[in-house]
Parts: sequence; C-alpha cells; structure tokens
Amino acid sequence: MHPVEALLTPLGLLFRRRHADESLSLAHRPELGFARRMAFTSPRFADGEEIPALYCGRFIGDGVSPALSWGDLPAETADLLLVMEDLNSPGRHPRLHAVAAFSPSPAELADGDLNEGSSRARFASGRRGPLSYAGPRPLPGHGPHHYRLHLYALDRALDPAELTDLEHLIAAVDGHVLASATIRGIRES
Repeated sequence: MHPVEALLTPLGLLFRRRHADESLSLAHRPELGFARRMAFTSPRFADGEEIPALYCGRFIGDGVSPALSWGDLPAETADLLLVMEDLNSPGRHPRLHAVAAFSPSPAELADGDLNEGSSRARFASGRRGPLSYAGPRPLPGHGPHHYRLHLYALDRALDPAELTDLEHLIAAVDGHVLASATIRGIRES
C-alpha cells in the first residue's frame, strides 16, 4: 500500500456507509432512456468483473482508458457519447469519470483513446477541466466501488460547444438517443 493510501484509509472507513444515490445515475435520466440496446464490450474486463490495475487511477495503476468496442448501431448513428460514473462515491451524486463524444467509426476505442490529449474524443467540461478518463481510485477502506460505462448512439453529431457541462450535454442529446448500452466494472483499493 502506498503511504498516501495508508493516510486515507481512516477517511475511507469513516465514509464506508456513505454512497451516492443510485437513483441519480444517468441510467435513470429520461432524456437518455431508449429501449433499443446495442452490443458494447471491453477486451480488458467483462461486464461485472474487476477493472484491471492498469486502467485505474493514481496509487493503483496508470489511468489508461480501457479499449472498448461496439456493434449493432442503428444506421442513422452520427455520433457516440460515453459517460463513466462511480455509483459508490461518498457524495450524493455518482462521480463522473469520463464524458466523451466521438465518431462511431471505427467501431472501437483503443487503450488510451479516452485520455486527455487524445485526438479521438471530444470531452465535456467539468469543474476541474475536461472530463477525460479518470481511472477508478476508490478511497482505501471504503469498500468496493461499482463503475458504469454508458454508451449512447446519437442521430446527430455533438458540437464541442454543447459539451460545456453535463446538464447542457443532456439537453443537447434529449430526443436524439437511438440506442444505448452499459458495461459495469468493479474496483476496490
């Protein structure tokens, strides 16, 4: 265990019973709801499995975004939107780990394509800068964290100006979601 993690363990234990309200997850936003499902996988971890260390944040791994692939997109798909959230963060809302838009072709992202500086994705803005991939790094002692990666097929391309924050982004995609899919991963410090 890294010395910083040892210092953070009492804080994780203190907040062990405090988790985000899962009903505030993007999975429950009506603007993003759509019945049509599409294929969405990662060759790095299967749905519901542990996210490997390489794809985790500081003190665990290198923070590299994992490779992802998709299929069965509607013919009208013009853009894809990916949102990753931590459903067990100790705040009220699930913590966002990435909000990115990108072209549906090719039908995959390579390792690192969602990291800051990547030319493949356009990122929404957050309080601390672009919402590029931030690998899982739960507080030590807080328990297992469940991460959900949402993928949405859109019938229009998103303008980078629409990616100013999550609420503007959701308004911009309202009525434009053609299909969706999720992958879940788990990580504990």
